[in-house]
Amino acid sequence: MSTTMQSAGPSRQGGLRPSSAPVTLRSANPRYGEKVLLGFLMLAAAVSILTTVGIVLSLIFPAIAFFREVSIGEFLTSTSWTPRFADKNYGVLPLITGTAWTTAIALAVAIPLGLGAAIYLSEYATPRVRKIFKPVLELLAGVPSVVYGLFAVAFVGPVILKGWFGIGVGTYSVLAAGLVLGIMIIPTVASLAEDAMTAVPRSLREASYGLGSNRMRTVLRVVFPAAISGIAASIVLALSRAVGETMIVAMGAGSQARMVAAPTEEGQTMTGFIAAAALGDSVQGTTDYNTLFAVGLTLFVITLLINLVSIKLVNRFREVY
Repeated sequence: MSTTMQSAGPSRQGGLRPSSAPVTLRSANPRYGEKVLLGFLMLAAAVSILTTVGIVLSLIFPAIAFFREVSIGEFLTSTSWTPRFADKNYGVLPLITGTAWTTAIALAVAIPLGLGAAIYLSEYATPRVRKIFKPVLELLAGVPSVVYGLFAVAFVGPVILKGWFGIGVGTYSVLAAGLVLGIMIIPTVASLAEDAMTAVPRSLREASYGLGSNRMRTVLRVVFPAAISGIAASIVLALSRAVGETMIVAMGAGSQARMVAAPTEEGQTMTGFIAAAALGDSVQGTTDYNTLFAVGLTLFVITLLINLVSIKLVNRFREVY
């Protein structure tokens, strides 16, 4: 479409006649502020993309050097992880099982408590109660993870599990780490799920009430299914947060890498190994040193797969009003 138009002038008969002088629709003064802002936004987007590319490249090249020395089959199938012992074994399965245990326990805690809190805040709480309790709930997300780790080691394991419930756990256990990890991700589930349920149109609730449904039935049969995409997104985000958490599992689960068969056992997670090994004395460029990047790449791939599956599920169940 042309950006110019012919101006109209009075004709001899008193009407309007076309003029030969073009009138431009563009601003006469250059808007330098908009150009600067556009350049800044493009730079921000480029920095995000380049950072992601840099992270991937920093993992891939040392990981390739590692897999030249250790076969992928041994890495993925061996059940012994002793890269810093005299008898070296490079099977990542013990780290994966430790991560799976802590993540599963955390989700078992966070999903029911987080969704329960979201339903209460969205459907039952008065505006005054919601104004008080939601910031308090989200305050849990601001507690440093090292504090949660100390809480797991000093209180949850020896006092609650061993003292109150008589569960035979040692100083470290994946159960204690998973419970505290679940507490940490409750705000993620509760806040995002509550936002999704609040966004459901009021007309759907009123239609359900008009058909004779009570509040609980309306929540479970109408509001919850309508907000399922946002609820699923909150759970997946909490899952990714649990998989990638470091300090809680490094302090609470222990540092002994082995196949964890029960939640009361000590175990090491992938992030726990990375945190412990990164502070060690491995020589850069050696196989022991490159194990950090091999485990990091494995963790990155697992997180990426979780996010891809979550995007597919959210798009499949998304409701548009």
